[in-house]
Amino acid sequence: MDSTKGVVGQKFYSCACFCTDNIYLGEYKLHVKFISELQFRKDYQAVLRNHGCTTNQHFEDILKKIEAEIQRRRQLGVKSAERTAFISEFYKPLHRHVYVLQESYLAPEFLQIVNYSRSKHATVEGLHSFIQPLAAEAERVYRLPVFTKQFCTDLIEELENFEQSDSPKGRPNTMNNYGILLNELGFDEGLITPLRVDYLRPITALLYPDCGGDCLDSHKAFVVKYALGEDLDLSYHYDNAEVTLNVSLGQEFTEGNLYFGNMKEVPIHESECVEVEHRVMEGLLHRGQQLHGALPITAGQRWNLIVWMRSSEERNKLCPMCNKQPELVEGEGSADGFTKVPPSQNSTSTPCALT
Repeated sequence: MDSTKGVVGQKFYSCACFCTDNIYLGEYKLHVKFISELQFRKDYQAVLRNHGCTTNQHFEDILKKIEAEIQRRRQLGVKSAERTAFISEFYKPLHRHVYVLQESYLAPEFLQIVNYSRSKHATVEGLHSFIQPLAAEAERVYRLPVFTKQFCTDLIEELENFEQSDSPKGRPNTMNNYGILLNELGFDEGLITPLRVDYLRPITALLYPDCGGDCLDSHKAFVVKYALGEDLDLSYHYDNAEVTLNVSLGQEFTEGNLYFGNMKEVPIHESECVEVEHRVMEGLLHRGQQLHGALPITAGQRWNLIVWMRSSEERNKLCPMCNKQPELVEGEGSADGFTKVPPSQNSTSTPCALT
């Protein structure tokens, strides 16, 4: 089975909006859409001016960065395939065992949660006796142990070994400058796919049935690194996912809590954010369309494993990034998790519940 596909032979696609929407301007902490310069000036010139873009040169610099980012996105599949081929041929792993999931890598408490979720009589109320929602802190965000300390240590050592190698690195997104796309390194087939299919999906089916949690059939998995002198934090955003798992792998760090707001449909100025501590070896499970970010670390270094889990059944109805019926374009591997379906199955949408 192709590790990037939820079903043998299934073909996944991206939405055409991928190249034009949600372009992140880091110096202005702003996500923008670019269809044309005329549209962009109309939509964002005043906003950018308020954020410090006060000269014609500032604006021209932004346009150049956007053009470069659009071109990068158009070449993403080709460049990723080139990196994957190089890594497969030349990179020598330090810990080969971390590429294949074993139950011994998983925390005993996590296996208890999974076993209950798999049982015939499992209910969301019953699951709450194993995994408590952070009701007082963040709506429908759940904290759960995931991996053992030894596995986290071995995985970080493997990631650091790769970072120090001469292999080309594909970064996760425009918001994270330090991190690794796990499919390019060869983690999908043996580690991430079985983790999603066999262990996480029984849990998400109970917790997020309204968000496609019972039919997650693809993913994008990556790690991000926070360290002094590198990325310290992550701006407020939502994910290109139906359900997200964010695991703190380590190492020693200070501060850097996550914060959560409302779903993306709620205007940012009306969204109240709450902090959630991110603990090593534990994961935070949340709806992908829930606004969130990461506060700066003040010391040390932290690696996070992020799994964006996607449901083609949900996103085929409505693209979560442009909020329109998706306009499908070819993509590599699992692309952005869209599939081709008959028009009659693509006409309605029930978005994730706001509460």
